[in-house]
Amino acid sequence: MTFSEKLKKLRKEKKITQEQLAQIIGVERSSIGKYETGTQPSTDIMKRIADYFGVTVDYLLGREEIKKAADNIDSLLVKHPQLFRPKMRKVPILGGVACGEPIYSPNLDEEFALVNEDINADFALVAKGDSMINAGIGDGDVIYIQAQDMVDNGQIAAVIISEEVTLKRVYYYRDKNKLVLQPENPSYEPLVYMNEELNEIRILGRAVAQLRKIR
Repeated sequence: MTFSEKLKKLRKEKKITQEQLAQIIGVERSSIGKYETGTQPSTDIMKRIADYFGVTVDYLLGREEIKKAADNIDSLLVKHPQLFRPKMRKVPILGGVACGEPIYSPNLDEEFALVNEDINADFALVAKGDSMINAGIGDGDVIYIQAQDMVDNGQIAAVIISEEVTLKRVYYYRDKNKLVLQPENPSYEPLVYMNEELNEIRILGRAVAQLRKIR
């Protein structure tokens, strides 16, 4: 069987539509149609497909005929009823956010990150640097953001400074018209802005969740 034939067979065995599979692995619905008619996905997408169906990439590519990889997630769920599949949805990744000095970050809504449906996030950013390391946020972590233009003092937010983006704890002192963006690493100084300097600053939203690798 070809990759396209195996993908179609696995999808029908799961009794899910092309649209549902596209949402699960984070691609457009039209991409699934292309995969099932001969187009081969990227290595990253191939791995997501294999992980979801509980098979190996080699099986999908016809290099082996036995479905391995956890002997199928469904069988694990049967054996261990305390496990469950959370309902997921995708949010766009809009570039990177500095955990250090602010960096330029154009909107790049070509990629998506999966997040639990119960997490109120509108988009995600990829952390760059180590200035928030004591808050548990490291370089390469995906940070989920709830879009809002104000946050409470002490909350972690994604902030635009001119055209640059940074992730810091926010403290605003109304009586002094002063904004302090506080890092969570003693190696970095706070970023302080006052009066007219505040015109160049806008809060994108509050950090509500993160996805990180085990280090």
